Amino acid sequence: MNKKKWVSAGLAAVLAVSAFAGMKPAKASAETIDVKAIVENMTVEEKVGQMLMPDFRNWQKQGESKATGFTVMNEEVGSIIEKYHLGGVILFAENVVGTEQTARLTDGLQKASPDLPLFITIDQEGGIVTRLQTGTNLPGNMALGAARNEKYAYQTGEIIGKELSSLGINVNFGPAVDVNNNPGNPVIGVRSFSSSPELVSKLGIQTIKGLQSQNMAATTKHFPGHGDTAVDSHYGLPLVSHDKERLRSVELVPFQKAIDAGVDMMMTAHVQFPAFDDTTYISKKDGQEIMVPATLSKKVLTGLLREEMGFDGVIVTDALNMKAIADNFGQEEAVVLALKSGVDIALMPAQVNSLQMEGNLSSVFNAVKEAIETGDLPIEQVNASVERILELKVKRGILTPDNTPIEEKVENALNVVGNKDHLKKEKKMAEDAVTLLKNENKTLPFKPKKNDKVLVLAPFADQVEAMTRSIHELSGKNKKISVSGYAFSGKSFNEEVAAMIDEADYVITGSYVVKNDPAVNDGVIDDSVQDSSKWATAFPRAVMKDAHNKDKEFVLMSLRNPYDAANFEEADAVLAVYGFKGYSNGAYRQPNIPAGIRTIFGESKPNGKLPVDIPSVINPDQILYQLGHGLDIRSGKQLK
Repeated sequence: MNKKKWVSAGLAAVLAVSAFAGMKPAKASAETIDVKAIVENMTVEEKVGQMLMPDFRNWQKQGESKATGFTVMNEEVGSIIEKYHLGGVILFAENVVGTEQTARLTDGLQKASPDLPLFITIDQEGGIVTRLQTGTNLPGNMALGAARNEKYAYQTGEIIGKELSSLGINVNFGPAVDVNNNPGNPVIGVRSFSSSPELVSKLGIQTIKGLQSQNMAATTKHFPGHGDTAVDSHYGLPLVSHDKERLRSVELVPFQKAIDAGVDMMMTAHVQFPAFDDTTYISKKDGQEIMVPATLSKKVLTGLLREEMGFDGVIVTDALNMKAIADNFGQEEAVVLALKSGVDIALMPAQVNSLQMEGNLSSVFNAVKEAIETGDLPIEQVNASVERILELKVKRGILTPDNTPIEEKVENALNVVGNKDHLKKEKKMAEDAVTLLKNENKTLPFKPKKNDKVLVLAPFADQVEAMTRSIHELSGKNKKISVSGYAFSGKSFNEEVAAMIDEADYVITGSYVVKNDPAVNDGVIDDSVQDSSKWATAFPRAVMKDAHNKDKEFVLMSLRNPYDAANFEEADAVLAVYGFKGYSNGAYRQPNIPAGIRTIFGESKPNGKLPVDIPSVINPDQILYQLGHGLDIRSGKQLK
């Protein structure tokens, strides 16, 4: 589409208004840009391009030996964006290593598509899914669920929106509004606000509003719900077997509330929901008959989401290179099936890491074009999708030309991303999320004397570093204590660790268990299992037992999914912080561990209440700690 055609089709009114009395260019609106006229003037190729959103996570330029993180715009990527009329791209951590670098990269990407500006998207959920390497990390959704504070959810969206917008990113693939009611869920966990649909809905809506307050397009995911799965769809095809009544009363509730609140996008789940669609396909992987996942289901995306639930925004797939889709359906067929089912944008439809791999994208592009030409994918449906895409670009001001000089963009981004105000709010959220699950004998707060020795143990070195640094940063007399650390990932308890416990006065152990898998024998956790394959539970349990036998003050800090606290039922003191990232590359990667340390030493008060039930490991049918459980550190009573 040439510039002249673009202006005549849709922007004439905007340009006329902007020119009046020397005004700055107005924010475009649905009234000032005629989207239907633009779509009518587009070629089939231009329409197909709007519906494809690849990543350029890594790139191998001609003459180079290998692909590396794509951080600087180049002509090769620009030529692909132009050739295939791409409507958007998704960025990953490899693309956003610095604030100035990211602002310049997005500016370059947009310059490659001057006629119809791009959706530049990213997964910046906050917490453990945080792509910006120089941004505010935030404590994450389950921490917000523990804090029970809608203001914090709004601030989270607002902070993310401000930082992304300053960098030239205009779509956030968040928040996740999955209801995490499966303790064994390997992929959602702390990415969920709660197991309560009502709490997920309240906090999800406020996060959406915070994002949209910064003109950021917000996306709820993973529709119809990835919270009650035991399989990671990056590696396999999960199934949710609940009936329609249960799904409508639990999984679908936050999505419906988000639709009613005006969310911009909906991301699909690569999950089978036979209650809504039990259509079968023959897997390309092994020839077995499998049920269609939601991403490729017309009954789910058109029948349920569009017609029954009334969503009229943009539907985007989860990444189509994930094994749940790629292994079973193949590249071209998966994209065409998704679009036929009602998807507007196929995310990561083909891997393109170099010009030599361009054929992957070309193959998908031509498959979609052929489906349109044969009528397999009706042109009316394509037009409707492209209209939705462009209407959202209008709504969020993406089609309004941004002529701000790049140096000004960079200066603004440097003032916004990770600024002191954002970090202050982040710290407060994390502290209020810390949840005290158990505090027998008033173990906490620790009150060390001068020269007392504190031993910290955690799975990974960055977590140990975050814990030791946080202790050194404590105020007053706590600065006078001696601190040592040990990372135990993949290790068995040994004499070296026992000797370290001998020397210590206080022991802090971080637990990182994605999915509880203890050795259980006749209802008792078998502590004799010390092989390294069980390190995640066996090692910290051994530390707990040894510290208890030696009358050491011991606390267990659950770093990720709080369900792992059930492995340490005998501990006198247990708290949950809902975030495992430690200190690396000169910065704390999450505020959660420092918040937990401040709580342990009495420098902040834990105000969190469990956003999920924690079932017993020994008796899985019993609840060890109920949703809403949280203790006052001083009185030991349940928080109100």
